Amino acid sequence: MSTPLRARPAPSGRGASRRGAAASVLSATLVLALAACGSDDAATAGGEDGDASHGEINVQYSWIKNEEFAGEFYAEENGYYDEAGFDAVNGISGPDTGVAKLLSGSVQVALSDAASVGAAIAEQDAPLKIIGATFQKNPFTILSLSDGADIATPEDLVGKTIGVQDSNASVFAAILNANDIDPADVEVVPVDFDPTPLMNGEVDGFMAYLTNEAITVEEAGYGVTNLPYADNGVPYVAETFTVTEQYLAENQDLLVDFLTAEVKGWTDALTEPTEATVELVSDYYDKAASENDEGLEAVFGALDPVKTAKGLAAQEELVSTADTEAEGLFTITEELQQQTVDSLAAAGWEVSVEELFDTSLIDRVYEENPDLVDYLS
Repeated sequence: MSTPLRARPAPSGRGASRRGAAASVLSATLVLALAACGSDDAATAGGEDGDASHGEINVQYSWIKNEEFAGEFYAEENGYYDEAGFDAVNGISGPDTGVAKLLSGSVQVALSDAASVGAAIAEQDAPLKIIGATFQKNPFTILSLSDGADIATPEDLVGKTIGVQDSNASVFAAILNANDIDPADVEVVPVDFDPTPLMNGEVDGFMAYLTNEAITVEEAGYGVTNLPYADNGVPYVAETFTVTEQYLAENQDLLVDFLTAEVKGWTDALTEPTEATVELVSDYYDKAASENDEGLEAVFGALDPVKTAKGLAAQEELVSTADTEAEGLFTITEELQQQTVDSLAAAGWEVSVEELFDTSLIDRVYEENPDLVDYLS
C-alpha cells in the first residue's frame, strides 16, 4: 500500500479550495525546477583546511514555501548552512511526504511527519528514521464553530457530522480509537481542504490545521472551537527530519552539522521580530512563485501577511515547549517517542520506537554546542 500523504491545508491567503490534481502538478513542476539547481547527489568530502565540506544536499519540504519553513529560510539567509560546510542546501517545495524521494535517493533529508514515515515503515518496511522534529505537537484539530456544534471534548464528537479529507481517514480514526468512541456514533463526510462546508453549516466539525484553517475561519468572522489532536489522545511529532538508515549510517557528521544549522535558523525564527519573519517568508514565497512562472500563486493565491503572522504565532506553540526549553529544539523525549508510536497504533500502524526514531545525532548537536539549548535567551 502507498504511504498516505498527510493532510495539508492551503497556505496563507488562499481564497479557493485546494485542488489536489493542481497541487500535484505544481509539486512536480517545482521539484523539477528546484532540483535542477542542485547537484544530482550529495557530496561529502574533507576540505583542504581540515573543516568538513559537505557539498550540496536536497531537502524535501512537506508543503509550499510559507511560514512553516521560517527556520530553514533563516538558516539560508543568515549563512548557517554555509558555516556548517554546505555549498548549497536545496529546499524543494511540496506538497510531498518525501518518503518516495528519500528511498530513491533524489533527496537526502525530508521534512515529513510521524504518520507518513510510520505508515511507510509499517506497511512497506521502509528503512527510514526520524532524527529530530520541529513540531513537538502535531497541528491537527477538529475545528467547529463556537456558536454551532462547539466541539470542545472528544465526547462532543458523538452524534456529530465531521468533514474529513480522504487522506486523513486513518488519523481521524485514531482520535476516535484513542477516546473509545464507536465510529458508528460519528458521521464522516468526505471534504476537500476548504473549510467552507463548516462555515455553511454543512458539517458540525472539520478536520483542520491549527496553523491554517482555524485561522482562516476566524478571520472570516466566525468564533471557533478547536479540539487539538495532540491534547486529546493523539500526540505525535510532525515536521520531522527524516533520512534513510543508510544515509544516517554514512553521513553522521554531515547530519550533525545540518541539524546545528537548522537549530540556529529556528532559534532566529522564534526570536526575531514577527514583522521581519513575515517579510522573509514572503520573499521566499515570492521567489518560489517566480521560479514557477507564477503557477504557485495561480493555484494558492498571494501570501497574506496578516495570516502569516498569525500562523507563526500558532506554530510557535507547536515548536517550542517545556521539553524543548529544557533539552533544545528538535529533541524528542522518550515519553513523546512512545506517545507517537502509540498514536500511530491507534491509527492502525504498528511500529516500535526503535524502528521509527534515532535521536543520537540531535543529542550530539547539544553535546557539542550546549549553548544552543537556551534558544530563547
